Amino acid sequence: MRRSILLAAALGTTLALTACSGGGSGDDPTTGAEDTTGALTVWVDETRQAAVTDAAKAFETETGTKVEVVLKNFDDIRADFLAQVPTGKGPDITVGAHDWLGEFTTNGVVAPLELGDKAAEFEKVSIEAFTQDGQVYGLPYATENIALIRNTALAATAPATWDEAVAAGQAAGTKFPILVQSDGAKGDPYTHYPFQTSFGAPVFAQNEDGSYSSELAMGGPEGQAFATWLGAQGAAGTLSQDTTYDIAVEAFKNGESPFIVGGPWMIESFEGLNLAIDPIPSAGGQTAQPFVGVQGFYLSNQSKNALVANDFLVNFLSTEEAQTALYKAGNRSPALTVSADKAAAEDPIIAGFRAVGADALPMPSIPEMASVWSFWGVTEAAIVGGADPITTWDKMIADIQAAIGS
Repeated sequence: MRRSILLAAALGTTLALTACSGGGSGDDPTTGAEDTTGALTVWVDETRQAAVTDAAKAFETETGTKVEVVLKNFDDIRADFLAQVPTGKGPDITVGAHDWLGEFTTNGVVAPLELGDKAAEFEKVSIEAFTQDGQVYGLPYATENIALIRNTALAATAPATWDEAVAAGQAAGTKFPILVQSDGAKGDPYTHYPFQTSFGAPVFAQNEDGSYSSELAMGGPEGQAFATWLGAQGAAGTLSQDTTYDIAVEAFKNGESPFIVGGPWMIESFEGLNLAIDPIPSAGGQTAQPFVGVQGFYLSNQSKNALVANDFLVNFLSTEEAQTALYKAGNRSPALTVSADKAAAEDPIIAGFRAVGADALPMPSIPEMASVWSFWGVTEAAIVGGADPITTWDKMIADIQAAIGS
């Protein structure tokens, strides 16, 4: 049930090994892009297929260039792209998540795009997410992030702080004051991240253009303060590693809490409830900034028709018509600002998630992030379960730094 963006990040190491082994559908010549006639091959998943096909037809009509839209399982795209592009059998363009960027650039399989003035027409965070070393490597089409989902029948107003949320939940007399999912001993650092940032402890430092440096930024007093808070919430019972995604969603659906921290992928489970989408309450005094995930399209570094492919991306998949079609297919806020404005005006749920997303931080796509995931969640779960916050957190920081250094 979890979104593909987070799943892709968590499985980055596994996918990298798959790519290196040459697995996937790399032996299928029908998926290749070696045609030198000017035709383009685009990989899409089922959700995006119709919208991309419509843009491809418009492109063919206007330019005479044929576009072959190839249907792929989204979970296979990352590994297959890594395996096939170096052999010349990959597509010219593929759909993908922004947090694949670090692995893609490290392996030299993607090329930067020439967006020109078009970049200013997109939500700022969506461009930042696809930016590395001052260059933009993906055309964004959708953004998604978590927020505080509120049952207005149980809580009339939005809490500004964690303590206010807990107090409101207790006043409502529900089983759970607030629901924040975890995943047993694995933890869930993605869902807990906005509380961490509210203590001023982002995972990595950011450069001026919004891209990430390799400087780990969640250590020191700020990280220790967050860890101490985690331990206190575990002791109080307001956080529990036993509150899995399914348990949290079912509890909120049944009116057992006025609040749940979650994303738009949960909304269809809450049919019949009157909902509001609010900023995540701050636990540490600063703004609680969740991760934002961005979906987009990458250009293969081995495309023999790179200029034509860039034209298709920048002038056909970035139109309001195409971006709105992609939004309607996936029900995620469009990356193109004019499309996002209209979607938000029509749907208060989209508007709420978009407003929270405006203060969100792109999930790091740098290669160093792969060294973070394996330590991060288990450490948080251990602290919530009763481990000493300071020593456990400091050991995690040392372990991550050692892994990055190696």
